[in-house]
This record gives sequence, structure tokens and C-alpha cells, in this order.
Amino acid sequence: RDNMVVYKKDMAQRGHAFAIVDEVDSILIDEARTPLIISGVGNKTTELYDKADAFVRTLKKLVIKEMDTKQDTDDIEQDYIVDEKARTATLTKHGVAKAEKYFDIENLTSPENSELHHHIQQAIKAHGTMHRDTDYVIKDGQVIIVDTFTGRLMPGRRYSDGLHQAIEAKERVKIQRENR
Repeated sequence: RDNMVVYKKDMAQRGHAFAIVDEVDSILIDEARTPLIISGVGNKTTELYDKADAFVRTLKKLVIKEMDTKQDTDDIEQDYIVDEKARTATLTKHGVAKAEKYFDIENLTSPENSELHHHIQQAIKAHGTMHRDTDYVIKDGQVIIVDTFTGRLMPGRRYSDGLHQAIEAKERVKIQRENR
């Protein structure tokens, strides 16, 4: 309609305002999948990450494609099992016995040893399921997560529940404090 007017005062449209958005797919699709995460500084880093990592380095692992839920793990000689499909790592009876001997405790699964058990679980997950240059990269002495969908680095983001610290212990970089 504005192209057909003779005088400028008869034009209906105002001036156009615009913006160029680079990588709009990343902003509208990739980032939309991630909910807002509010985090803060967590507990002080403990030396248990290094101790658990040193212990896990002594263990033998069994890697399987997919764990059968009915599978009996009692007669497995390895110390922990890595399920590639579920991306889990689980201590076997041999692994639990080795942990109890290594840390000189009576029962790894008792409530007073829950923190140690958690650190060991995160360490075997870091060693068994998390792969350098696939799940994360080391850059400037830090572990940086790689987005599984886009392959982009995600600086500033960290795995939760002590997994990031377990990976830092595995890669022998400075262990940062946990986030909450």
C-alpha cells in the first residue's frame, strides 16, 4: 500500500526496527531444552575425591553393551560393571570387598560410610562412562562439558552431585568446589 501513495504523509508504515540473530537454532531450540538452573557455591572440596580416584584406579572393570536386569553379578570377577547403554557403573561384590579392605572399614553400605560410598560411585562413573574429548574436554586446566546434541563446549556449566569433581580427580586437574 505504501508503494502506491504519492505523498509521504499518506504512508501507513513507520520505519522498521530489526535485529540479526546469529545461531537462532541454538537460542530457540537448544537452550530451550535446558531449564533455568539456579546454583551457588556448595560444600568445600574434600580429599575424598582424590582417595576415591586412587582406589578406582586399582579396580578391574567389565564393560557390557546392555545390562540384563535378571543377570546375576555374584560370579563376576571384575570389580565394577559399566553398562554402556544406560551409562551406569556399579560395584560388584568383589569391588565392595576391595573398597572395605582399601579404606579399612567394616561395611561400605552402612550409613556412616555413605559419603565415602558416594565418592566411590562417582569415581567409577567418571572412569567408566565419562570419556575425554567426547563428554568433556580439558582446556586451560579445567574440565569443560561438551553438549551431547550440538558438540559445542559449555564453559561455566558443571556436572552435579560430585561427578564433575570426580572427573577433575580422574584427569588430575585442580578440583573445584561443588555447586548446589
